[in-house]
Amino acid sequence: MKSWDVIVIGSGAAGFAAAVTACCKGLSVLMLEKAPHFGGTSAISGGAVWINDTDQARAAGKSGAPDEMKTYLRTIIGEANYRPEMVEAFVNAGREALAFLEQEGAVKYSLRPLSPDYYPDEPGAVDVGRALEVVEYDGRELGEHFTTLRSPPPGMLLFGGMMVNRVDIQHFLDMRRSWRSFRHCTKLLLRYGRDRLRHHRGTRLAMGNALIARMATLALRKGLTLKLNVTVKSLTEQNGRVTGVEIERDGQSITLHARRGVVLAAGGFAAGRIAPQFRPATQQHYTMSPATNDGAAFQLGLGVDARQGADLPSNFFWAPVSVLRRPDGSEERFPHLVTDRAKPGVIAVNQRGVRFVNESNSYHHFASAMQQQPENAPCYLLCDAQAMKRYGLGLARPAPVNNDALVSAGYLYQAQSLGELAQQLGLEPQLLEHTVARYNRDAANGSDPQFHKGGNSYNRAMGDAAHSPNPCNAPLLSAPFYAIKLFTGDLGTSRGLVTTADAQVINQQGQPIGGLYAVGNDMDSMMAGTYPGPGITLGPALTFGYLAALHMTNTSPLTSGEAS
Repeated sequence: MKSWDVIVIGSGAAGFAAAVTACCKGLSVLMLEKAPHFGGTSAISGGAVWINDTDQARAAGKSGAPDEMKTYLRTIIGEANYRPEMVEAFVNAGREALAFLEQEGAVKYSLRPLSPDYYPDEPGAVDVGRALEVVEYDGRELGEHFTTLRSPPPGMLLFGGMMVNRVDIQHFLDMRRSWRSFRHCTKLLLRYGRDRLRHHRGTRLAMGNALIARMATLALRKGLTLKLNVTVKSLTEQNGRVTGVEIERDGQSITLHARRGVVLAAGGFAAGRIAPQFRPATQQHYTMSPATNDGAAFQLGLGVDARQGADLPSNFFWAPVSVLRRPDGSEERFPHLVTDRAKPGVIAVNQRGVRFVNESNSYHHFASAMQQQPENAPCYLLCDAQAMKRYGLGLARPAPVNNDALVSAGYLYQAQSLGELAQQLGLEPQLLEHTVARYNRDAANGSDPQFHKGGNSYNRAMGDAAHSPNPCNAPLLSAPFYAIKLFTGDLGTSRGLVTTADAQVINQQGQPIGGLYAVGNDMDSMMAGTYPGPGITLGPALTFGYLAALHMTNTSPLTSGEAS
C-alpha cells in the first residue's frame, strides 16, 4: 500500500492551492485527475480572483476595509443564506493566502485598474481593489507537462492556438487605429509564429491557463506526484476518519493511504447525470465544465455520510452559451462573458423578438433572466455591421476576419434587413423591427430607459470606452444585420458539500469528518448561488485550498493584524 501525507482529487485551482501549500509546508502530496489533461475548468477560466485588501490593492492605495466587503456580501447573498463563519474566513485569510502563494512563486497577479463589482450601486461595492488579473506565463517552464495542460477550446484561441487576455483583446480591437496596439499585436504574433515551429500551440499563456501552469510548475518542482487518467472508486475509513482512497487503474483496485487528509477538488457535478435535477428546466442547457466534472467527488463524500448543501437560489454559476455544430458532429461551446453583450450596437431579444434584460449586466444575471420565462431561452444576440466589424459576436471575429464559414455552419445568421433576419430566426418581422426601432431612438442619445443598459459602472466598464456618450449603447443601423442563438449555460456548480471554515467536510450530525476536506466547486459555495464580482469562484478556491492545507499541517492562519 502506497502512502502520502495528502491526496488531492482534482487538478483545478482549488486543488493546486491545497497541494502547493502542503508541498511548501514539507508534506508529500499525490494529485489524482480523472481526465487525460490537468487543470479542469480553472484552466479555461478567465483566471481572475476576487479578494479583499490584497498587497496589490494596498500598493495602489485601494486597501479595502473588511466590514465593507462583508456588508456587500451580506447584501448580495441575502441574510437567509449568509454564513458568517465562511465569509469571515474568506475575508480575513484571502490576502494571506494569495501573499503566501505569490511569495512561493505559485501565482502572480496584478490589480485590474478598473473592474467594478457586479452590483456596483449596492452598499460596500467598489470599482477598483478586489479584482486581480493573472500575469501571463511561459508554458515552456512546464517542460514535458505542457502537453498535458488542458487547452482552452478553439473559440477562445486566435489562429488555432494563441492565447489572449483582456488587455490583448482590446489591443487587437484597436490595432488599426493605434500604433501602440499595432506594435503589441505584432509582438504577440511573432512570438506565436516561433512557438508553432516547436509546440502544438502558443506557449505564452494567459488567464486561467497561466494560473494553472504556474501552480503546477512549482508543485511539481516541490515534489508533487501528479497522476492522470485515474478513477477514484471510494474513500477508505478507519474509526470514523478518512484514511485514503481506493482507485481503479488498469483493471485493478489499489488502495492509497493519506496520513493527513484527502482533499475533494474535482470541480463539482455540472457535467454529471445529477445536474438536471438541480437546475430549472430549459429547452437546452450547456455547461462549460469538462465531462469529468461529473460529481464523482460529491458522491464520494455522500458515501461517508457527508452533508450536502441545501437548495440555493441558484445551484450553479450561470452564463449564456452559444454552440457551433461542426460537420463531423462535434460541437464547440462559447461562453458570452465579456466580449460582446455589453458593446454598443448589440442587443438581445427573446423568442417573441422583444428585449427582456439589460445586456450589459453580468453573465450570471443575464442567464438568470433567460430562465425567468420559457420564451427567453433560447434567445438571440443581435448586432449590425458596424458592431460586427468592431467587436465581433461570439465565435464571429471582428474585421478583417471573414466569418462566412460560421454563416454556412448555421452558427451565425446574416441578413440584409431586420425583416429578413426575423424570418431566419422564426420571429415576427414587425415586432423585431419595432423592438430595434424603440432601442435605436434612445441609443442615439446613449440612453436605454427600458432596461438601463450602460446604467452603472460595471456596465460601462464592459462596454467600449472609446464610444460616447455611453460605452454600451449605439443604434443598430448598418446592414448586414447579424444574430446568434444563446442557450442557458453554466460555469460550474455552487452547491456542494458543507464544510467548516477551514474546509473540513461535516457529516449529517454537523461534526467534521476527520481527514476529509472539500474545496472549489466540491465545497458548498459561501456565495450561495450568487455572483457578486469577477473571480468569486477562484478567490475562495485559493483561500480555502490554502486553509485546508494549513489545517492538515496543524498551522493556524495569521490574523489580519499579523499579516500586515
